[in-house]
Amino acid sequence: MNVVAPVEKRLPKEYASDQEVRWCPGCGDYAILKAVQRTLSDVGARPEQTVFVSGIGCAARFPYYLSTYGFHTIHGRAPAIATGIKLANPELDVWIATGDGDSLSIGGNHLLHILRRNVDVQILLFNNEIYGLTKGQYSPTSRAGTRTPSTPEGSIEAPVSAAVFALGTSARFVARAVDTQQKHLPGVLARAYAHKGASLVEILQNCIVYNDGVFAEFTERDVAADRQIHVEHGKPMRFGADGEKGLRIRAGTLELEVVRIGEDGVTEADLLMHDESNRTLAGLLARMTPPTMPVALGVIYCDPAPSYERQVGDQVAKATGTGKTPDLNALLRSGYTWTVGAPRRDSDTSTKA
Repeated sequence: MNVVAPVEKRLPKEYASDQEVRWCPGCGDYAILKAVQRTLSDVGARPEQTVFVSGIGCAARFPYYLSTYGFHTIHGRAPAIATGIKLANPELDVWIATGDGDSLSIGGNHLLHILRRNVDVQILLFNNEIYGLTKGQYSPTSRAGTRTPSTPEGSIEAPVSAAVFALGTSARFVARAVDTQQKHLPGVLARAYAHKGASLVEILQNCIVYNDGVFAEFTERDVAADRQIHVEHGKPMRFGADGEKGLRIRAGTLELEVVRIGEDGVTEADLLMHDESNRTLAGLLARMTPPTMPVALGVIYCDPAPSYERQVGDQVAKATGTGKTPDLNALLRSGYTWTVGAPRRDSDTSTKA
């Protein structure tokens, strides 16, 4: 009798490859790599069934630093490659590591389609609001007024919100986290992994060389409690150092407002409860910006639906389960066809005088 021994849980360090990690000292990518390794350990990921796909940029080095399968693709096309991998082998766990420039500029079209199709992959979007690898040009997420070598007078463009973009594509899972919040980030990544469908996690990440401190207005310790809100499904939306603040719908509007518990008769019962399945609420949360509103972190939206590769598999099974043998030759000759004959000579249509 054969006895199947249980697979021992791997430690986070066992998911590290033998390659030297080469990012700028202090780069937020180090923290994200650490969180991903911990997440892989927590969920019991099997290296032989795990694939990391990347495009171009600092984030694109991710596949080299993990002891899993990996594919370093071309600029912006990681979602297309990842879709092909998942369709070819739906049993694989597929992750995408991409930056804000890689995914929302040249890769915006590909990100749109992998989200709307709901391919079962985890998309880690590293957002530092800058092009780091190519020396600090402004990116699609850079705020208006950002001065860079390519916008010396300041950017005049409206920035893209990754979370709002994802919701607009009908994505079924949208979350946001901060690179340095190591107690929070792995939990968000684990939720993304558990979701069966496309999961987008926007990770706010610091570029110490070209955009240092871009998120300091709500990540620094002295302001974080008042300018961040960690949303949890089914729980009241409270924040502040002592949980003294909260969110509710402003009377007579469809807008959120910040209120203080105990003032003007406000109690916890007046606060909004987070509902992950409420797309309208998710849109309001994704749009909040400091200093007037806190930044929403955590799982902003989650409403599962059948994944793309599952539906493709069901469709193929149905088509091949009819008992009929497909005839490719007949298919090619079906519908409107024509025969190409010998070329006509001018003398065939000319007449002699």
